[in-house]
Amino acid sequence: MSLQQTTVHFLDWNRARIARCLDVLTPDQLWERPNGNSNSVGNQLLHLSGNLRQWVLSGLGGQPDVRRRAAEFAATEGATAVELLAELTDVIERCKTVVTRLTPTDLATERPVQAYRHDGTFILVHITEHLSYHTGQIIFWTKLLHDVDLNFYGGDDLDATA
Repeated sequence: MSLQQTTVHFLDWNRARIARCLDVLTPDQLWERPNGNSNSVGNQLLHLSGNLRQWVLSGLGGQPDVRRRAAEFAATEGATAVELLAELTDVIERCKTVVTRLTPTDLATERPVQAYRHDGTFILVHITEHLSYHTGQIIFWTKLLHDVDLNFYGGDDLDATA
């Protein structure tokens, strides 16, 4: 599997796990912060959409960078879970289009993103780990609030060998 295929896999994989969490969380819990130094799931979703837009759509895809990062964390209420998931899904689908079109030259070319300069390979690894990191936070917060098995593996025998 190529780096681009792996990236697309994890974009979809994490989006599905976030969607499962949003099925469990109440509207109030979507914007609840565990403490003053933490972010709500709503903030996390705004942040993930902003990060993917900036690093992939702008950084790799050449679209204008319209991100307002501070606003992602400042929000204390706003969109519903359905709206936030729809936005994240749209951004992920657009990112998948950019990612699948990348050439070896694109992966090797350095470009500015945020306050940094990175090549395409670094950007794909970064957005994959960043999305996975925040997905884990969303999963943890959901399980903490609901003491629920989110059944991500649907009965797969994870002790079996392929």
